[in-house]
Amino acid sequence: MKWEGGRKSDNVNDQRGAGGGGMRLGAGRLGIGGIAVVVVLSLLMGKDPIQMLGLLGQIDGGAPAPTEQQAAPINDRDSDFVRVILGSTEDVWNTQFNAAERSYVPPKLVIFSGSVQTACGGATAASGPFYCPGDQQVYLDTSFFDEMKSRLGGGGDFANAYVIAHEVGHHIQTLLGYSKNLDAARAQGESVAGDDGPSVRLELQADCFAGVWAHDAQQQMKWLEVGDIEQALSTASAIGDDRLQKQSQGTVVPDSFTHGSSAQRVKWFKTGFESGSVAKCDTFAAANL
Repeated sequence: MKWEGGRKSDNVNDQRGAGGGGMRLGAGRLGIGGIAVVVVLSLLMGKDPIQMLGLLGQIDGGAPAPTEQQAAPINDRDSDFVRVILGSTEDVWNTQFNAAERSYVPPKLVIFSGSVQTACGGATAASGPFYCPGDQQVYLDTSFFDEMKSRLGGGGDFANAYVIAHEVGHHIQTLLGYSKNLDAARAQGESVAGDDGPSVRLELQADCFAGVWAHDAQQQMKWLEVGDIEQALSTASAIGDDRLQKQSQGTVVPDSFTHGSSAQRVKWFKTGFESGSVAKCDTFAAANL
């Protein structure tokens, strides 16, 4: 992926080096093993792992509240990469929204290391990249990219860009009102999990929006190289609910899916990439996912 030289976004807040540490649980720290247990239990119960981790982080005081003081940004390849990819999503979605006679308000992206406090609660690097609708910000610990490559079988520049574009896709859903489908189901006490549930539909739509970004970014920048699309598809497959459940618990429980199967995630990314159409990404209207 030939991303070097692309426009860098100004909407990145680099908080690495600002301190923090792990979440506290009682008198001790919630380690990686404990976090993994919380994530698995959340999936089984149809809960949002990030919200569960945030609640645990608030026990016994949790992480310290954020302050106005920010750490000096770290100028490295990760920072440059994130700024260029976010800048590309801004260019693509500005064009898409302008075509629909709408105004696009881009999200902020926070790069953190270890742990972070958000409007959605506390989170750690183990939570993976996520979007918080409460403050309309994307949160990313770039160590996830190494984890994705070493443990999940994904990785590479374009695959990493797909991950960022997916989280920005959740911001698009907030702006377009699609997120209300999930909020309404929760308000009515309905389970949002399941391979046909609103949580999966929301995640697959974000995959499709990531595909739309990839389609338009290629038209604008011509930066894709041989194997880039395969990287993204491999990553989409690696983070499917069925594959992750098989790795973590040895069995697959479709009723607890929150993000979609490997095949579904690949399908919807390809739908967005091949069509470049937001209208093709209405997973909530799709009879078959």
